[in-house]
Amino acid sequence: MIVFVRTGAIAPGKGVEAWAFAHKAAAYWKKNFKQELQLLRPIGGNPNRIAWSTRYSNLAAFEATTGKAMQDKKYLELLVTAGPLFIPGGIHDALWATA
Repeated sequence: MIVFVRTGAIAPGKGVEAWAFAHKAAAYWKKNFKQELQLLRPIGGNPNRIAWSTRYSNLAAFEATTGKAMQDKKYLELLVTAGPLFIPGGIHDALWATA
């Protein structure tokens, strides 16, 4: 099992808008890519962060879904709207394998 986690550092004063975007992006992902994105918030450390997490059966499934997403014009346009909501350089992706 492959676990994908994307974290984003929210820009100052943009928390409400960032969470609204996070929910919109998760709903779009579920509807168009048939993959549940779980929204996460920190309970310790910097509270001005959001994380999205999802699981794939293997790397091929991850690559197929993300490849489809990178060709989806509406999804890419949605991502552009998030630019002002996050600190530049504050988006980080990680892939984990379950043990």
